[in-house]
Amino acid sequence: MAGGNEVLDWLGGQHDAMVDLLGRLVNTDSGSYNKAGVDRVGEIIREFLSGFGITCEIIPQERFGDSIRARIGPIGNTAPILLLGHRDTVFPDGEAARRPFRVEGGKAYGPGVADMKAGLVMNSFVMAAFARAGAPIPMIALYTSDEEIASPASRPVIEAEARGVRAVFNAEPGRLNNNVVTGRKGGVFMKLTVRGKAAHSGVNFQDGISAIEELARKTTALHALTDLSIGTTVNVGLISGGQSVNTVAAEASAEIDLRYVEPPQREAALSAIQAIVNRSFVPGASAELTIAGEFVPLVQTPASEAMFNAYVAASAELGQTVDGEFAGGCADSGFTSALGTPTVCSTGPCGAKVHSPDEFLLVDTLVPRAQALALTIQQLEPA
Repeated sequence: MAGGNEVLDWLGGQHDAMVDLLGRLVNTDSGSYNKAGVDRVGEIIREFLSGFGITCEIIPQERFGDSIRARIGPIGNTAPILLLGHRDTVFPDGEAARRPFRVEGGKAYGPGVADMKAGLVMNSFVMAAFARAGAPIPMIALYTSDEEIASPASRPVIEAEARGVRAVFNAEPGRLNNNVVTGRKGGVFMKLTVRGKAAHSGVNFQDGISAIEELARKTTALHALTDLSIGTTVNVGLISGGQSVNTVAAEASAEIDLRYVEPPQREAALSAIQAIVNRSFVPGASAELTIAGEFVPLVQTPASEAMFNAYVAASAELGQTVDGEFAGGCADSGFTSALGTPTVCSTGPCGAKVHSPDEFLLVDTLVPRAQALALTIQQLEPA
């Protein structure tokens, strides 16, 4: 790396400070439904940014954590760059105490360490680096609160911000091979409620209509919709139902996960799912389907490909090899891409085994990934 680049040089000396901030974030429980915890993570980030003269706007959310918007740089005709990241994790309250942050053998562990508290740290230090340099480039960092449950509160905030920027870099965890993500599946999360009729399972079994049997038969039919050749999957991930072992179940429910690659596949799959919902496998049973949350796919456009190529070129200048790959997981980057805003995802530090007790981060990627992002931003032509 050539010397004399104030932003890159400063970031190069921030490894220990990054690890320290990461530990504070990881040791704070912030499951999606823990508003207080998600907001506490936001407070820690705001305290860090304020040390560099960066003020934050809080966008209140009643049920979930508040969104936080930080901006630096001149306000004028140049559209800003958007750094995106979410503060919530999939882990329950108490997980931070059970598995506190630790670093062993070059890997950091703890709930949400890679997905995506390391990305929050990286974005925050990149903002600080540019602020120290006089904030020559307009930039916005958006810290959201509910991505792990499909961003029900944050999606309007993300979309409103993305309409006014020139590029989005979403700091989901980078891959272990240093790749970023250029395409993602869309996802629809649904709740299925099945109703039957209760009856004593010994005295008058024949009078009952088993909601559990109906759900079981629907589950088999739903799973049969999976077509791996086109990337469409349907998974019944949660089920419940029944009153007692000696009662024909009057009600049962399930939660369904649909994943697809191309936007037209969504309607075809939902139509097939609805047909199964409408069909009564057990005479007299009925069912209702509701959509609980949804992500749209990240589809690489020519503008996004150009932004990706700029990131690859900047990384190469720093001695890093980066490529793009497709991911089956969903992310907020789909929302920004769908608006036509050039988007690159998984620019965060590299990690793996997310959403599990074995989740880890390669700590030595904190600084290089921050530098790659910063140099990409510096090299973008004014717009």
